[in-house]
Amino acid sequence: MKVIVWNENRHEKVNPEVSAIYPNGIHTTIADFLKEEGHQLTIATLDEEDHGLTDKVLKETDVLIWWGHKAHDEVKDHIAEKVKEHVLDGMGLIVLHSAHFSKPFIKLMGTTCDLKWRKADEKERLWVVDPSHPITEGLEKEYIELNKEEMYGEYFDIPKPDELIFISWFEGGEVFRSGATFKRGKGRIFYFRPGHETYPTYNNKEIQQVIKNAVKWAKSPGTLTPMFGKSQPLENFKSK
Repeated sequence: MKVIVWNENRHEKVNPEVSAIYPNGIHTTIADFLKEEGHQLTIATLDEEDHGLTDKVLKETDVLIWWGHKAHDEVKDHIAEKVKEHVLDGMGLIVLHSAHFSKPFIKLMGTTCDLKWRKADEKERLWVVDPSHPITEGLEKEYIELNKEEMYGEYFDIPKPDELIFISWFEGGEVFRSGATFKRGKGRIFYFRPGHETYPTYNNKEIQQVIKNAVKWAKSPGTLTPMFGKSQPLENFKSK
């Protein structure tokens, strides 16, 4: 599959704590473990022309992965609209962590996508609530445990998910719908919560497994051929 990993790539440039964890950027870390799956990887960042998301690039993309945090407003509206239209036309979209506030995700959800948050160095457990789903394939335990993460809490202003895959619990007592799928047009969308930039979350093998699975799942299966492509006489369907 052809996969783009998009990252605003700003924290890595100004915060030594982030660059120590992700010396080549969050996008490169994600792209590197996805290469193990044999995908064709492209990296795109905010400061490139058209944010690296030209019509040609998007048209050839099976799945787009989006990480953003501090520069959502710098994403050009017409580029966000292009991403939305390509999702409706069948491109998969994986939205990571603070990208719940990204322009493409808000456009596709039609809500504020607001939530509660607290950076508190707390333990997070992502409980698997749909163990039969392809996105959870290969996970050996009932939950993924992260020793330190940023807290996201309800209410999370999103539409009712088509499928809920993970629910997070934090030491402060909050819970959060941290893995949710949506279908828009012909496209599939997966929102996955963990991934604050000051923690090595994307080096965690279980988190990597979820993202690998999500890429496979998010690729559109294509348009189904109708069972009856042409009109037929009514008697053809009568009981014999």
